Amino acid sequence: MSRKVIFKTYNQDQLSLLPPSYDDLVPAHHPVRIVNTIIDHVDISALEKSYKGGGTSSYHPRMLLKVIIYAYLRNLYSSRKIEQALHENIHFMWLSGQSKPDHNTINDFRGKRLQKHLKKIFHQVVVLLAEEGVLSLKDIFVDGTKIEANANRYTFVWGKSIKTSKERIKKQLNELWSYVEKVYKEEQKTPNQPDFEAIDIHKIEATINQINDALKGKDIDKKVKQKLNYAKKNWPTNMAKYQKQEAILKARNSYSKTDPDATFMRMKDDHLQNGQLKPGYNIQASTNNQYLTNYTLAQTTADTTTLKDHVADHIENYNETPQTLTADAGYGSEENYTDLEDKNITAFVKYNYFHKEQQDKKKEKTNPFHPDQLQYHKETDTYYCPMGQAMANIGSYKKKTQNGFEQEIHRYQAQNCQGCPLRSLCHKSKDNRIIERNYNLIRLKAKAKTLLISEQGIAKRKQRCWDVEAVFGNIKHNMNFKRFMLRGIDKVNVEIGLIAMAHNLKKYSLAI
Repeated sequence: MSRKVIFKTYNQDQLSLLPPSYDDLVPAHHPVRIVNTIIDHVDISALEKSYKGGGTSSYHPRMLLKVIIYAYLRNLYSSRKIEQALHENIHFMWLSGQSKPDHNTINDFRGKRLQKHLKKIFHQVVVLLAEEGVLSLKDIFVDGTKIEANANRYTFVWGKSIKTSKERIKKQLNELWSYVEKVYKEEQKTPNQPDFEAIDIHKIEATINQINDALKGKDIDKKVKQKLNYAKKNWPTNMAKYQKQEAILKARNSYSKTDPDATFMRMKDDHLQNGQLKPGYNIQASTNNQYLTNYTLAQTTADTTTLKDHVADHIENYNETPQTLTADAGYGSEENYTDLEDKNITAFVKYNYFHKEQQDKKKEKTNPFHPDQLQYHKETDTYYCPMGQAMANIGSYKKKTQNGFEQEIHRYQAQNCQGCPLRSLCHKSKDNRIIERNYNLIRLKAKAKTLLISEQGIAKRKQRCWDVEAVFGNIKHNMNFKRFMLRGIDKVNVEIGLIAMAHNLKKYSLAI
């Protein structure tokens, strides 16, 4: 016997005595309420003062800030999609108080209004979360990741290409002057030779004019004449272009023509870590308990040179110095160790070959020819090679790193390696073996090693993997943020700040 099917009442024309309140439709612990509450406790007076007054009324910056942060929390990054959500999504309509700014207003607020203010707002939010006890500013984990810029992948400028082009012009100028000398040699005269070392737009024009004056009235080879005409027409213009490009490059090796602030970096696109060069930014992040506590942007591909400024930014914004810092081997340099030591920060920072040292130790494998394994007599400042031959100090020199940090290197040389049966295993040099020792770096590495292999150091190294790297995984895969929407380092700084705030508030909403 079949039973009668009963459906719930469905009547689109049913009238309500009172219209429903949006507040009744938003659950008590919904993330949109967390965003609303946190941003209501943030001081945005500096942002409000940036508005000029007069004319038509403006949308309130607190409302726009809430909407954009919540949009990023919901993986909505397009200003047009945010505009659409303000018309269709109950949570957005409740958060905005039914205000409906268009995409131009949203984009203008995000890209321009927030540039000088978002970092301070972000740090206020972090302090609020620290007061709630969900994170600590005393213990941080640092790492970097690269995110693709909103730029064309195939229009670029390479520093090496500019250098090659300038060298080619210099070489051709020398060839033209060699022709001048050849002409004057036949007349037994010596023309005044121009300076080819300082190649710039004015020098090139002067040199070309000097060559033209020297050949005036002479029977010039047709090809030389064509080259001179081409040089006069194109080289000054090309040099002006190269100088402009070098001013944009500064210390970088490349930039994108559609976003000159973006540098070409190798992105890890798939699970095999394969990738290709794309314009992007190097994001430096500090985390604690998987919350982002600080972020900075770098235009360099390597992490090594970014740590000093990143730590200084943390201290400046929070007015306090972290007690401990944990980072991987990409940050293990003499400059970084020295800076952290000067700031009295306990540094659990690996150096190159740290893992190899630990593996070799387990396997009881050592290289007796490595400088670290050679016997050293401190009183005579002498090393002894595996054959027992003395290696005396032959002097020292100083060199500067890319950041201008000065290192002192001491050199030691063996007296006679001829006929040594261990020479092929000891070194490949044609002369007597020379070793170089940086005693400050050796001391700092020994200090780092002691910390890293301690019980606390092992715990910190394990925690770093699931603390900071998990944050990058969430941003790139769960939040699907793999490419910036805005162009220019100032606007990109705003966007990574919005992502960082959205990540923190989303995690906090899940924790309570």
